[in-house]
Amino acid sequence: MKILATNDDGIFADGLKALVGELKSIADVIVVAPDRELHGMGASVSLHEPVRVKEMAPLIEGVGSYAVEGTPADCVILALGKLAKDKIDLVVSGVNRGLNLGDDVIISGTVGAALQGSVHGLPAIAVSTPLSDNPNFEDAARFAALVVKRFESGSIKANTCLNVNLPNLPREKIRGVKFTYPASRNHTDTVEERYAGKRQYYWLVRQRVNKPTDEKTDTWAIEKGNISISPLLVTPANRSHKSITDSLCSELFEEFKQL
Repeated sequence: MKILATNDDGIFADGLKALVGELKSIADVIVVAPDRELHGMGASVSLHEPVRVKEMAPLIEGVGSYAVEGTPADCVILALGKLAKDKIDLVVSGVNRGLNLGDDVIISGTVGAALQGSVHGLPAIAVSTPLSDNPNFEDAARFAALVVKRFESGSIKANTCLNVNLPNLPREKIRGVKFTYPASRNHTDTVEERYAGKRQYYWLVRQRVNKPTDEKTDTWAIEKGNISISPLLVTPANRSHKSITDSLCSELFEEFKQL
């Protein structure tokens, strides 16, 4: 299996390095990631400007690594269309430093990269952990590898795109793995009017909304100390999410506890 690893935190991010280290133990990996942090890019692509690429020293020995002056979605397109010498079988984006829950998936570059892989007909996984001084990238990477194995075995349908979020807990304190859907309206957006000298400008502020969350949503799962797996549909006709079941989540949790 050939895996494309990418992210929106940039090619030097610790979460990406942890992910690549884990994936390399089960597959052939290529890294194509932004040359800098690019949060909030969603699935945007650079259609009206040049996109430059620099081959980097391998993040992990034996792993081809490329830094892109472009969006996370650009990275996926470049990898599939030019940089990967062999056919890519699966896209994994992350491990992101910061959760991607609810309607945040619309603007997330981590999720956007996974969705771009799905648009090209590939299975894809976006993996995120909470914003923390000591994020547990290693366990998130290990869990991502378990999900990859499920794709490889066929127990998850090949055209599925998954958004995976882990709580900020040690592995032994995580309560389970839940099949969820993205919560709705979990933030508010406000516009602040500011001045630089006499020049007016605006600053967009996004804040979390503290409100009761519905059971079966991703925010509920995280609040209760669970890992959340949300299938994302690129097109309404895609029914691949039906391969994600509660029993599959239970099996993944048992495997995760044994790592």
